[in-house]
Amino acid sequence: MKKILYIAAAILTVSACGSKEQSVESLIAQGDLNALRAKKSEISEQQKLIEAQIRLLDSAIATQSGSEKLSLVSTIEASAQKFDHFLELQGDVSTKQNVLIYPEMAGTLQRVYVKEGQRVSKGQILATIDDGGMSSQLSQLKTQAALAKTTYERRKRLWEQKIGSEIEYLAAKTEYEAAQDAIKQAESQLGKSTIRAPFSGIIDDVIKDQGTVVSPGPGSEVFRIVNLSDMYIEVDVPETYLGSISKGKEAIVYFPVLGDSVVTKIRQTGNFINPANRSFSVEIPVPNKEGKIKPNLTAKVNLNDYTNENAILIPSSIISENAEGDQYVFVAESTGSENEAVARKTIITTGKTQNGTVEVLTGLEDGNQIIMEGARSVKDGQKVKIIN
Repeated sequence: MKKILYIAAAILTVSACGSKEQSVESLIAQGDLNALRAKKSEISEQQKLIEAQIRLLDSAIATQSGSEKLSLVSTIEASAQKFDHFLELQGDVSTKQNVLIYPEMAGTLQRVYVKEGQRVSKGQILATIDDGGMSSQLSQLKTQAALAKTTYERRKRLWEQKIGSEIEYLAAKTEYEAAQDAIKQAESQLGKSTIRAPFSGIIDDVIKDQGTVVSPGPGSEVFRIVNLSDMYIEVDVPETYLGSISKGKEAIVYFPVLGDSVVTKIRQTGNFINPANRSFSVEIPVPNKEGKIKPNLTAKVNLNDYTNENAILIPSSIISENAEGDQYVFVAESTGSENEAVARKTIITTGKTQNGTVEVLTGLEDGNQIIMEGARSVKDGQKVKIIN
């Protein structure tokens, strides 16, 4: 009751002081613009003071009469937790083992051993080309080499017994070695008539049919072979993230077409800044056990660029901003009464945002009860009722 009488006396004092001052009507009659503006500011300040005092009176009256109605709010507890921030980029799936296979010699494609979609192993024979009689020439060379070998071995035994001339021995040796070199060269040339898989993978396309005449060079592709087990995505990352994106950081890859995502890690970061777009390349491996992921498939890539092990996170929707640009929330301070608290405006500074959640750097502590629902309608110092 004493508090109410004190407030009423203050209001009467303000009113009494105002009656001694020059009236508004007389100031308007004088026409002094500066005086009018000063009077308006003075009355506005008095109005704010009176309104604040009326609110105090209303609160005191409601408390004394037992009819006080408190605003209903809900709260969340601030708790330290791990916070991972991700940079979102877009890229396409690639594979380093996606090649066209060309013939190494000219001739007729004699036989094709594989079909489209067939899985093959490294070194497996895919097709053969007519060798044009090279196998027969190789047989002749081997026969000649066998004779040269026999001659060389006999000459060698005789020479070791000091029989015969050294020239005959060296000539036999040279002839034998030349025959061996000729066989190796013929075998190498004959080997080009066989087309083998350069690595394990899947025959994606059989481009030339059996009986087609082929030759080395563009336009004579015979097969396309793809290995879907070693897929990766290469994305361009802005140079501003050079210090936060590194090898081993977590990456989440989402494929919109498949509606699926995989968690992996950065395998490699580029050492060159592209001057055209001020970015560096990052390579992310993509596991493909089921074979659903195909080359050139579009993917959304999220790269972990920031981690805070003890971050306080709150929904961005409960953060307000004042005229000075400061961000604030309302913290519910307990009054000792059950489910009742006082709303206190608390200025905060925020960090990074992820999926509607904001990292709070300063202003809040672990355990603070932050007003969530009803935060937009309460005022600093207002009593509220918590309905969690």
